[in-house]
Amino acid sequence: MTPAPDLSNPDLRTRAEALGQTLPPLLAEAEMLASTVMLGEHGRRRAGMGDEFWQYRPASAGDSARMIDWRRSARSDAHFVREREWQAAQSVTLWVDPSKSMAFSGDKGRAPKSDRAKLLALALAVLLLRGGERVGIAGMAHPRAGRAQMLRLAARLSGDEVDAEYGAPETEGMVSHGRAVFLSDFLGDLAGIEAGLARAADRGVKGALIQVLDPAEEDFPFDGRTIFESMGGTLRHETQRAGDLRGRYLARLAERKDRLATLARAVGWQFSTHHTGSPAQSALLWAFVALQGNR
Repeated sequence: MTPAPDLSNPDLRTRAEALGQTLPPLLAEAEMLASTVMLGEHGRRRAGMGDEFWQYRPASAGDSARMIDWRRSARSDAHFVREREWQAAQSVTLWVDPSKSMAFSGDKGRAPKSDRAKLLALALAVLLLRGGERVGIAGMAHPRAGRAQMLRLAARLSGDEVDAEYGAPETEGMVSHGRAVFLSDFLGDLAGIEAGLARAADRGVKGALIQVLDPAEEDFPFDGRTIFESMGGTLRHETQRAGDLRGRYLARLAERKDRLATLARAVGWQFSTHHTGSPAQSALLWAFVALQGNR
């Protein structure tokens, strides 16, 4: 992959924005999101510090007299508090695994895992930035707001892969008590993944893990003589009966997913697996909802 131009990879940005455009209608149809998420300037919909009126609520013990809206309260026998919408922007840091394993695709007509991970990350950034949040890429771009930041993110995401076979989450640049999303196949050493989550947790960062896999990695459709070789060429295994390995492989993959889910829960994160053969919209919606739930 060649280095990106100064502004961005136009194709990646166009596809990400198109994917981002499909989310608001989905949110409108999702009842559970109606009370918590609206894209745009009212994207937070929570009581707190702000200028926009949100709702009235009955006064409760602990509310001071200056919080009472006396005009509204005069129309009933109860006292009411005028709540304003919470408008403090969140800082969200994205990490997209740049390792060689993400370049894998089990079908010539299917994009590699890295393309899908980058597309999801950028589409999520588009949605968050439109909602007034600050978004950055771990180790590459500090969280900022505005459309110009989206162009920066697209340029960073279009960069070259690294030499490592498998990636470990990068946490540099994460904002304390912010949010984060890690996108990877998570097929490398679990110690590196666990360490990355621990560093994030130490900073009070909550977020989500999105495991991006190719359908071939999920189904293991191999039989007969097969040569398995890592994308970097450092690992190689030849077998005459690949079908005999299927049961053990699927068991280890299931064990890996369970371990990732357990690690995520331990630090208050969420975990999901997405296949490159499936529509990207479902993973995008899941990630957006996961970040809202981690506020």
